[in-house]
Amino acid sequence: MAHDHKHSHHHEDIDWATMGPMLERNARLAAPQNREIATWLRTWQPEPALVADVGSGSGSVSFLLAEIFPKAEVIAVDPAEPLLERARARADREGLKDRVSTFRAELPEGIGELPLADLLWIGRALHHVGDQEGALAALAGRLAPGGAIALLEGGLNQRSLPRDIGFGRPGLQTRFDLADENWFTRMRAELPGAKAVTEDWPTLLTRAGLRHAGTRSFLLDLPAPVSDDARAQIVAELARRREMHEETLDADDLTTVDRLLDANDEQSLHHRPDVFLLSVQTVHVGVKG
Repeated sequence: MAHDHKHSHHHEDIDWATMGPMLERNARLAAPQNREIATWLRTWQPEPALVADVGSGSGSVSFLLAEIFPKAEVIAVDPAEPLLERARARADREGLKDRVSTFRAELPEGIGELPLADLLWIGRALHHVGDQEGALAALAGRLAPGGAIALLEGGLNQRSLPRDIGFGRPGLQTRFDLADENWFTRMRAELPGAKAVTEDWPTLLTRAGLRHAGTRSFLLDLPAPVSDDARAQIVAELARRREMHEETLDADDLTTVDRLLDANDEQSLHHRPDVFLLSVQTVHVGVKG
């Protein structure tokens, strides 16, 4: 989805016991998409020695990067200690403690202590920083010569239902998109040190002293009927967005959403045969030197 909001700037307000498994399920579903992205990055970094996953959450992408780059040491970087604990536990379970480690840091304040990396993966973390341009410059400073930043920002919002679902007003997901954009604008404005910037990511990479080497979008296409895992994720995501936008969606749309979330309703997400999952992620690559 275009804005997954996986990292609030109020970390203490988040129930990580609930969000951790949800983020990991989402990463499992998106694994084919993320694997395609990581494989594409071998164009610039075929054998990096050190990879840092900035804004890693519980490290789902970190472990994928460790798989794609089998000779690399991978550092999962995140401000949320409960999520890093989950990453360490997984590294222990999978026998990867010697290759996957964690580093607790806010972006960009704690980034200066990171060792120089050959590849920095920044997956939807930059937009949670008030000064995105400054943060990108700080990240570029943590690249080894010839190193690359893979910046995942942009794309298209997730779709999971037809435009007309048979009840309520057609176009519910489009109205959710608008609510998301309004929420996102408020969130950005409230960030400490917030600075407005044109979100031209290739230009911002260039201003950070990097060479814009490529931009590409990647499709996740899970057609109906979806798996139980995908259906559960779609239900959880709609429930989360209903809570986010309860004050801004109109009464008719809230009634429609409640039907979609009602497991006892045959027209709900729990039972509909037409539920699918379609999203697009866009990645921009900048290379040092």
